[in-house]
Amino acid sequence: MKMLKKLGISLLALLAFAGIAGAQKWTPVNNLPNIGPGAMALLTDGRVIIHDESGNSGTWGNWWTLTPDNKGNYATGTWKQVATMPAGYGPLYFGAVVLPDGRYVVEGGEYLNGKSTWTNEGAIYDPVKNKWTKVNPPPGWSMIGDAQAILLADGTYTQADCCEGVNQAYFNPKTLKWTNLVNTGKIDRFDEEGWGLLPNGDILTVDAIQAPNSEVFNPATKKWTKAGSTIVRLEDPGSQEVGPLVLRPDGTVFAAGAAPAGTPGHTSIYNTKTKKWKPGPDFPKVNGVALACDDAPSAVEISGNVIVMTGPPVFGTGAVFFEWNGKNLTKIPGPSTASGDGAYYGHFLELPSGQLLFSDFTLVDVFTPKGTYNKAWQPTITSVPSTITHGKSYVVKGTQFSGFTTGAAYGDDFQDSTNYALVRITNTASGHVVYARTTNPSSYAVQSGSKAESTNFAVPTGIETGASTLEVVTNGIPSAPASVTVD
Repeated sequence: MKMLKKLGISLLALLAFAGIAGAQKWTPVNNLPNIGPGAMALLTDGRVIIHDESGNSGTWGNWWTLTPDNKGNYATGTWKQVATMPAGYGPLYFGAVVLPDGRYVVEGGEYLNGKSTWTNEGAIYDPVKNKWTKVNPPPGWSMIGDAQAILLADGTYTQADCCEGVNQAYFNPKTLKWTNLVNTGKIDRFDEEGWGLLPNGDILTVDAIQAPNSEVFNPATKKWTKAGSTIVRLEDPGSQEVGPLVLRPDGTVFAAGAAPAGTPGHTSIYNTKTKKWKPGPDFPKVNGVALACDDAPSAVEISGNVIVMTGPPVFGTGAVFFEWNGKNLTKIPGPSTASGDGAYYGHFLELPSGQLLFSDFTLVDVFTPKGTYNKAWQPTITSVPSTITHGKSYVVKGTQFSGFTTGAAYGDDFQDSTNYALVRITNTASGHVVYARTTNPSSYAVQSGSKAESTNFAVPTGIETGASTLEVVTNGIPSAPASVTVD
């Protein structure tokens, strides 16, 4: 279990030496409020919601949104504080997802208002009403803590309990009620594990206790079964921390490992077609220091490469960033705060701009990766009205709206999957960009090929009228633009 010092030297100290990103690929976001930016999620209207994890105001229940500017640039976007969570609920390290109806749900917390507790509390945020509503826990659950959360391919939200047996439940967003799953076959508790959605709709996890075992959850049978040995150990036996796992467009899962102090972290690659694991390269030492991913973020760039944050295990500072291209791990420059960061400080989020947003309790940077996407990975639009009216809702149809990957990942403690479509409308005359709020996508299935998909979108009331282009964008990869007229 992790201590509150996981927040770093102290958030107050970290905030005092926030710097400007010096590396070429990292751009600081302007006008960052006096917060400790941590967990992030991409709302379906293009805004990013970010948790203030400083506790400076006496609560850990504060959230802010970052809205891109009228050119779609997040680095010069606008910050705004939104509603505070229900009284008394100020979590750190929790389960969270953006629901199909566009609301954002947060469950549990390893800490509650700065105290270690593994709470079972929860709350749901409505970005239209700017309101949080309390959510009761699943029946019989006394804790949720820093447990896993994910949307299944059909949009069902499933949540685990970190530490009491193998509790898992489904959530009904309309009633705010839970259905407990029973006799799922999970061989060890969920504590410290991460979840990843596979192309066949299963959930993959790497066991933190029964290492080096992995398991998959089949939503049709509601059962966990063994998915084979990862061959190399991806957990630190002492802390039982693991690293992140992410699905790449080529159908492989890159799993980055934690490790004991002084020991380089291993990696392993799962082939979703053969359902076999093979070891990848160990993280190389840098200046004689071993590096690993004990609770750490990674994300799939639009090129298909994976960026991953490492640090000296266990929970040491001096973060180093690597890219995995399917064959090699290559060290790349990090943000200005990297030398003072532990690997677990970081969070990545896929942006619709094709960039990644990064936070580490101190700064928020936009990371612009090299390379671009394969055209075969683009969403395609097959049907959208040629004329759309501000303030009204429509349906856009096409393929690959849910993308080739869930986006970013973490060991546990933090989830921000982005395998859902955003709708971007650009005015032809001004070049101004707005995002139309999307809801109720037909699917969250990754790598769905030619299967027909759709999503609803609401045209903003204040949008500029006239000739425009409309794109569907998922994980930063846009469709070809469709011409529309905005009334």
